[in-house]
Amino acid sequence: MKRPSGISLKEVCKRYGTPANSVHALDGVSFTIEPAMSVAVTGPSGCGKSTLLGVIAGLETPTSGSVSVGGRTISDLAERERALIRRHEFGLVFQADNLLPYLTALENVAQQLSMQPRPEDGERSLAMLACLGLADESGRLPDQLSGGQRQRVALARALVHRPRLILADEPTGSLDAASSELVIDLLLTAQRETSTTLVVATHDADLARRLDRTIRLTDGRVVEGRTVPSVLDGKASGA
Repeated sequence: MKRPSGISLKEVCKRYGTPANSVHALDGVSFTIEPAMSVAVTGPSGCGKSTLLGVIAGLETPTSGSVSVGGRTISDLAERERALIRRHEFGLVFQADNLLPYLTALENVAQQLSMQPRPEDGERSLAMLACLGLADESGRLPDQLSGGQRQRVALARALVHRPRLILADEPTGSLDAASSELVIDLLLTAQRETSTTLVVATHDADLARRLDRTIRLTDGRVVEGRTVPSVLDGKASGA
């Protein structure tokens, strides 16, 4: 099993230039997330949640400051190196499922394993879909699935390679209450069974309360955090 990745941000800033001015999406953000912890990133729309997940994933580079994941300063790496880390070690879940429309559910999940194909990949992908209640839908194309089913396929794709870090950006934002609860339960079950590090950007207060820690952003800055002592103490005692 892959060891979970810790995360460290030091004075991270991200600025975007516009014709009118410079927008500070992140402004001096610093924090550390221990391996195997689950963390909610909360705050109002436009506060920098998605940008924060983007720099942790290496999808964007900070204007200044450093981002380290698993002991590597990924903000200093070339895009090709960051892409390889994302492909092999990260699981990414977004509000939009981003499924390839011309591939079946099973093929979308198996595509995550395609860089290093093995004979058992098809079986592993089907088993992951079965765990998410989608074994009977494995041969369907995305447009033949409901919104909740599509998001579960996206979740299967994010988990099938047993990532060290799961980053989820508003994973339930476009789902109804029943589908949202199912996706949350599945995400937390997967995280806890594999001790993967989990970071979720969310507006959902109920979801945030179920995680070990909350980091709240306002105007690109960390304004408060919360931990759950019983959870952390349990992990510390088992370390």
